[in-house]
Amino acid sequence: MRVARRILFPILILLPLLVAGAANASDDRHEGYYYPGPVTSERYVGRAEQVANADRGQRLGFITGLTAEQLARQYWPPFVIYAKGAEAEKMIIVATGDAGFRTIYQARALLAQLTATARGTPLFRELKVEDLFTFFDLAKMLGFNQIVISDGESFSHRVNIE
Repeated sequence: MRVARRILFPILILLPLLVAGAANASDDRHEGYYYPGPVTSERYVGRAEQVANADRGQRLGFITGLTAEQLARQYWPPFVIYAKGAEAEKMIIVATGDAGFRTIYQARALLAQLTATARGTPLFRELKVEDLFTFFDLAKMLGFNQIVISDGESFSHRVNIE
């Protein structure tokens, strides 16, 4: 009886913590709807700070601007980018065709390309950070706390921005 108590007692104490942790891990209502569950994830500690007026409207405006640029091209965009969450704090990037983001390396290639684009903006040049900040830093400045990139079928990569 003592052995059973010594084994069961810690399990009963830890069980609520384990269940709470599992609930938080799957508490992403966008997962399974807009993209498959992440295969990989990482944490990015930003070099930038969130700008004072960064709010839901700013984030939606940023996404709208990117979308307008993509749709102005003579070809269908290779990916769609949008914001979700109560405060539009999650950026989601999903490939539109069979050719992209099937691996972490393809996803990182797109993120590197977005960094190159961000470094060419007047904002980065004005702040003199074009050789230091990345696309993740731009996202943090705007108040995004997560970026998910997916092939829309079986691969997703989540970046938690701190």
